[in-house]
Amino acid sequence: MILVAEKSILPDPTDVAQRIAQRTLAARAPDYSTEVRRLLDAGREVMRRNGTTGKARVADIVAASGLSNDAFYRHFSSKDALVAAILEDGTARLQSYLVHQMEKEATPEGQVRRWVEGVLAQATDEDAAATTLAVLWNAGSWNVASSLERPAGPSANAPLATLLWEPFRALGSADPELDASLVGHAIVGKLSDYLWQGTRPSRAERAQLVAFSVRSVSAG
Repeated sequence: MILVAEKSILPDPTDVAQRIAQRTLAARAPDYSTEVRRLLDAGREVMRRNGTTGKARVADIVAASGLSNDAFYRHFSSKDALVAAILEDGTARLQSYLVHQMEKEATPEGQVRRWVEGVLAQATDEDAAATTLAVLWNAGSWNVASSLERPAGPSANAPLATLLWEPFRALGSADPELDASLVGHAIVGKLSDYLWQGTRPSRAERAQLVAFSVRSVSAG
């Protein structure tokens, strides 16, 4: 028999419920992470396959993922939410790639060059360019910069530009964060132009954009 003395010595039933709920979520976390990854990859693939001729449906994405509607709406409130997550995931992948490339250089000029060329590589790789366009088409935007930098959505410029802070500081920038943001907008803007025009930056254009990025800081 359980003797109840004073209420204050009893465990808070709310705390018990929270602990059980947290334990359940912790146990399901790996499964949920796998579900999200499958949905992101399936969404990206379906959109790439459809291109800019038709927007992907949630039903198509769910079918490609091999999951259920319940699984989709467990993680995303709508297809727009999935598209935003795909854009954010792509930005994180690009950021990781840029870090890897910049680590190969010992000079700040070399690091800036790697950064610029790495961003523009999204337009030179045919599959990457087609996938990016398809995802943006599903986001309902005609411009990479506005899609990835609008206040209501994920920003590509902000996380990518942070990688330029240290190189710009080493180059003598008085405000490396502002300079990095400005250069980031400029280069992402040019990427937008190349993608929507279906063109690729030439070697001379890439060199000019690298020189612009370094010179803009040095001039300041």
